[in-house]
Amino acid sequence: MFYTSAADPAVDTDKVFNERSTAIVDKRVDKLVIAISSRALFDLSDSHRVYEEQGLEAYQQYQIAHEEEPLAPGDAFGLVNKLLNLNKLLGAERVEVILLSRNSADTGLRVFNSIRHYGLNITRAAFCGGDSPYRYIAAFNSHLFLSTDGGDVRHALELGIAAATILPSTVTTSTEGKLKFAFDGDAVLFSDEAERIYKSSGLQAFTESEKLAANRPLSGGPFKPFLAALQQLQMEFAPGESPLRTCLVTARSAPTHERVVKTLRAWNIRIDESLFLGGMDKGEFLRAYDADVFFDDQQGHCESARNHVATGHVPSGVANNPPLQLEQSGS
Repeated sequence: MFYTSAADPAVDTDKVFNERSTAIVDKRVDKLVIAISSRALFDLSDSHRVYEEQGLEAYQQYQIAHEEEPLAPGDAFGLVNKLLNLNKLLGAERVEVILLSRNSADTGLRVFNSIRHYGLNITRAAFCGGDSPYRYIAAFNSHLFLSTDGGDVRHALELGIAAATILPSTVTTSTEGKLKFAFDGDAVLFSDEAERIYKSSGLQAFTESEKLAANRPLSGGPFKPFLAALQQLQMEFAPGESPLRTCLVTARSAPTHERVVKTLRAWNIRIDESLFLGGMDKGEFLRAYDADVFFDDQQGHCESARNHVATGHVPSGVANNPPLQLEQSGS
């Protein structure tokens, strides 16, 4: 299955994601690479306001005038800090964070000064002078891209790379303890093949279809390769001592849970915790799990979740493509 629009070529996303995740599962990942935009890492709201109200030249002057003033942490700062801390725990450089920015190197100097101020081990960057930096995501061999720009995130997804739009949140991620990822299922870890049936035919048809397909693994979604890479990182710690945990948080319930369990088994991927909520609001459960970040394709779920934990919207699947013409390709 794939999406087409008048402006964009068809992208067989299921095939792209499955090829990437199969390669990761079958071959050891040397390094987990996270690409992040400067506005997701730091709070650039003041300088961005200058850009919107006064234009590019005023923005450039503002950044240069304030380049020795450290930027405040952004919505993904706590997550990045914990990811980089894994290197200290392992005694090896197994996680790398790449900075991607629309700034020029000149105006981006404040960003690197802020990185130095907080002691973040980030050494590689792409400053694109106003252009979108998404085209460098694959060149850096990134497993995940986090940004505040939804357009850049969509482009990354089209490249077969897990990506999410980090939403504004007042929640502060703790800097100590375990690093906890939480994922929605359909259209995030898995393809949207089942969700399409739910959207088009309703809950009963979805349930019956999933019961019949319980022994047929779901296709991979955009975050399957990233989850596989996380599992490899978990395995580098002694059994029971990994500071990294994963959790599936899905609106599914019995009996549609069976296909999910068997899919993960077929992928040879283990999830530490699984929450089958049967449509209940996810926010309270995410807070109870103490997630450092949650990824979901449904905008409504994300709006609720961001009041409790840092949240990334994944603009993939049928729920995010109402203007597009859906086509079937033998499925």
